[in-house]
Amino acid sequence: MNDDRSTHDDDSMNEDGRAEVHPALTGGPVYLDYNATTPVDPRVVAAMLPHLTREFGNPASAHAYGTSPAAALARARADVAALVGARPDEIVFTASGSEADLLALRGAVLASGLPDPHVITQATEHPAALATCNALERLHGARVTVLPVDAEGLVDPARLAAALDDATVLVSVMAANNETGALQPIAELAALTRRHGALFHCDAAQAVGKIPVDASDVDLLTIVGHKMYAPKGIAALRVRPGVRLEPVVYGGGQERGLRAGTENVSLAVALGAAARLASEELAAGGPGRIGALRDDLHRRLTEALPGRIHLNGPPGARLPNTLNVSIDGVLGHELLARVPGIAASTGSACHSGAHTPSPVLTAMGMGRDRAMGALRLSLGRWSTPGDVRFAAAALAKAAGAR
Repeated sequence: MNDDRSTHDDDSMNEDGRAEVHPALTGGPVYLDYNATTPVDPRVVAAMLPHLTREFGNPASAHAYGTSPAAALARARADVAALVGARPDEIVFTASGSEADLLALRGAVLASGLPDPHVITQATEHPAALATCNALERLHGARVTVLPVDAEGLVDPARLAAALDDATVLVSVMAANNETGALQPIAELAALTRRHGALFHCDAAQAVGKIPVDASDVDLLTIVGHKMYAPKGIAALRVRPGVRLEPVVYGGGQERGLRAGTENVSLAVALGAAARLASEELAAGGPGRIGALRDDLHRRLTEALPGRIHLNGPPGARLPNTLNVSIDGVLGHELLARVPGIAASTGSACHSGAHTPSPVLTAMGMGRDRAMGALRLSLGRWSTPGDVRFAAAALAKAAGAR
């Protein structure tokens, strides 16, 4: 197999005239870590730049300097809402997905007024939600139920139905797992929860922009900018009308009174621009293009390493960009260290550097050897067929392909 770095180079332009290689990726390793973070789209940068220079005013100001920022903030809110089928006044901007999760979970529990609030989540949830649940238990007397998952990382709706009780305030289940890409049955889980009279929160950080997401299925939805080609430091929580939350930041009346502080218009505009681009890409069949590349990568690895490649997560119900596989006979972190021409992960980027089995894969019932042999290969907007060819050849060679 040829592992020459040049094999990933393809035509320099896409059919829409967009540069095939992102400026930050030119000359660097093949980037297969889009679930960790995405390069900021140059079109997003162009949209936000005026609000870092000329359009500096406070959007709450009544004079001329506040007019343009206020209008830009409103447009951004509308664009984010449109991406998930919500109304603009339902979008609350936050500084991160972790903060949006905090506002949803802590906000719902504290606003409930119950002396023994019950929260339900699941074992492979993002640490932002799991750690918040632990804090609610420790600091606010909440009772937390953590549902198990099956071998594909999915929650059984019957287990949720059995766990709901009269004190259940909130159920929080992510749309797509950040390591395996597993897609939870959100519509079914949310319907069960809402029939019971509790709120349903969905951390859709990994799903929004990659697949269609419908906010009407849930009460609270987390959206994250840096997972969809906007900068880090901007996210949003969609809050269904009528849902009461305790604010996460106190002070002025910004963001419906739920998150005080003068809005960062430039970052909100960036998220709005990213949402517009994501809507266009979804409509143009972007998930299908990415899914074909992912499947080609999986096929090439399987052919080069027969009998040694094992898919982690569901073969069907997963993100089109995510391939999590274990390779027999190798440790994931050691394999990646042998292939500096590829930037990928052995699991959640939040745990990189700690060479212990992934909590997600462990919760799915995998043994230590299989979990330690796992690679998370996640593709994105600038992934090409050449990237796939190069990555498959390089990984197979490093893993000892014959």
